[in-house]
Formats: sequence, C-alpha cells, structure tokens
Amino acid sequence: MSVETKSGTRANLDRSGRVSTIHTNSGMTINHGAHGERRFETHRQDGTRVVGYGHGRGFAERGYYRGGQPYMRRTYYYGGRSYAYAYRGYYYGGHPYYGYVPPVYYGPAYYGWAYNPWPAPVAYGWGWGGSPWYGYYGGYFAPAPVYPYPALWLTDYLLAANLQAAYEAQAAAGALNVPPASDNQPAYGGGGDEAPTTLTPELKEKIAQEIKMQIAAEKEAAAHPAPAAPAAPSSTAPSGEQTGPDETPAALDPNHRIFVVSQVLSSSNSDGTECSLSPGDILSRVDDTPDGDNNVKVLVASSQKNDCAAGSQVPVSLTDLQDMHNDFRAKITEGLGKLAENQGKNGIPKGPPAASKPNAAGQAQPDLTVGNDLKAQEGEAGQAEKDVQDAASDGGSD
Repeated sequence: MSVETKSGTRANLDRSGRVSTIHTNSGMTINHGAHGERRFETHRQDGTRVVGYGHGRGFAERGYYRGGQPYMRRTYYYGGRSYAYAYRGYYYGGHPYYGYVPPVYYGPAYYGWAYNPWPAPVAYGWGWGGSPWYGYYGGYFAPAPVYPYPALWLTDYLLAANLQAAYEAQAAAGALNVPPASDNQPAYGGGGDEAPTTLTPELKEKIAQEIKMQIAAEKEAAAHPAPAAPAAPSSTAPSGEQTGPDETPAALDPNHRIFVVSQVLSSSNSDGTECSLSPGDILSRVDDTPDGDNNVKVLVASSQKNDCAAGSQVPVSLTDLQDMHNDFRAKITEGLGKLAENQGKNGIPKGPPAASKPNAAGQAQPDLTVGNDLKAQEGEAGQAEKDVQDAASDGGSD
C-alpha cells in the first residue's frame, strides 16, 4: 500500500500499515526503521550525497581525484563535531563503488598479536552494565563471557558500537519505547508481537572469523602501502568517459559473506511488502552477483523485533552491502586502536606496541559545510513527512 501527496511525494507502507519509505519529488529517500529511526538520503546534481539521521547526525560525501584516480571523502557529523574518511573509487558492471582506505596502519607485530589467540581466555569487563543502550538491547545482545582471542573482543566492540549509535539515534528522535523490565521480559525493542532473535555465540564466531581475515589483509596492505599520489586532490575528472579501474567490490568477495547492518535500510519480503533492517542485524550473502536491479540476495541471519524476519531472504543493493563492508573495516581500524589502549588492563595481556603510522592515501579533511547540509536536509524531510501524514488523513492511499 502507498500514499501519494499533491506534490508527487510517494510513501510506501509495510504490512503493519506503518510508513516504511518516502520518495520525494526532489529525489530524497526517507527510510523509517521498525524502531522509530529515520534515515534521509539525498543525491545532489553536483554529485554530493548527504545521509542524515535527524538532530544534526549523519554524513556527506563528495568525490575527488588524486593522480587521476577517483576517491570519495565522507565527513561524519555528530554532536557538532566532524571527522572524515577516504575511500578509493573503482567500477563494477558499469557502476561506481568505493572501498574504505584506512587512515592508519599498525605495525606487523601488533597485527600478529591481534590475529592469534591469547595465552589464556580473558574475562573482560566492558562497563556497560548501567548504560541505557545496553539495557535496551538486553534481549538481543550480550558480550561473550570470556575472550580466547582478540577477534572475538573486536566482534563485541563492533556490535556494541552499532547498537549504541542506533540507540542514540532513536533517543534523539524521541522514538524509544521501553517497557518496564522484569525478570522475564528485557526492556528492549518497543511494541509488536514478534520476538527478536538473539546474537548467538555461533554467529558471533562467524563474525570473528571475518575479522581475522580482515586483520590478515590489513597486515599485508600495511607491508605494501599504496604510494600517495603526487598531485593535490582535485575536483576535476581526467579526460575520458570512465575513471578508475574495473574491480569486483569487496562485498562480493567469496571469502566474506557475513555483514553487520550499520544503518537503517528498507528491503522487501517475498510477498512484496516492505520490511526494515536495523543497525546490529546480521546478514549472510547468498548471491555472488547482483541482479538486474543491482541487488544482492541475503539471508537475514539475526534480526531485531519487527525487522525483516530472521531466516528470510531479502534483496539488498550492492551499494548498501559495500557500505556495510566499509563500515566493518572502519570499526576494525578503530577497535584495533582501542584494543591497543587496553593492553595490560582489565585482564587483556600486554603485547607489542601498536606502532601506528599514517597511511597517506587514507587522509581526508572534514567538509566544513556538512552541518548546514544536514540541517537543510532535515527541514526538507520534515516537510515531506508532514505532507505524507496530511495525504494519509485525506485518504490518499492506494
């Protein structure tokens, strides 16, 4: 079912009658998560992409070139502060894609320490016990009781980071619906009759194995870093129709099939009705190549209440899947830094120094206009949502 406004904005409803996605006449897409989250995405004529989550949270990305090669700078903005990552561009099937470039590399001995098991399992205390986000997701996520190797510690770091960010986004939007907790009912997930699955130890083990493979790949890349392009960044594309090499996106690597959802997305059930995916849901890629709509079929391995059901197969765009992989890599880089800070503390054994060094190709300066871009986008999104509500009240559904 859908609703259309007088201005041409169209909203799709899920099987419960809730607004799932809104497509505005100006080209903005608004995704509504099952837990009250919102995601606004705008593609501008100058190639800028702005993705907001409301209340001054989100990112903006702009392309540039170094030595004739395409790159993309993504500037994240939260709480009035910004930071940026760099991504290297390439093509696959005629479509552009971007791969995360680490801003730092660590020393080979540290990568080896982070890859191999610890001498004895570590019972690590995260200090989350009194945090509202942790209580909210208590029916879905719990840290491992012990950590026999660093990759499992990094798994819980990555999952917690995604869930905490999702909780903060819901809180900022005033969308949290937390029932009183009891011994039998964790305070998690809002309304609805569908129970969430649980992130099982077996599934977290699969994520940890993906992290180990990524650590090994980062160690190899650190040993042979790409040289910095001699030319300064430029907004002017080199001559020719296509810039950048043809490559298979890392999201289609046969060795990498597990993905952690990092932002609210809309997908569709087999009956055509829409469903949502939320940060912290886990996907397992089924297809090795995208279909004609550039979507890849994934198995929902674990999901939260009212999201696409665990065990179902749903389509996800290859671009969104690559974004998940990029976020996965970025959080591994961050997590390795946090792990280095915790060496010799709280049960974690000491190891070799992290010996981090800047990676020239991964340096990016934040975009100073991102705050204003997100504010303007949120204003437009608010008006679009109001128009949809008015149209629905007037009986504009089909």
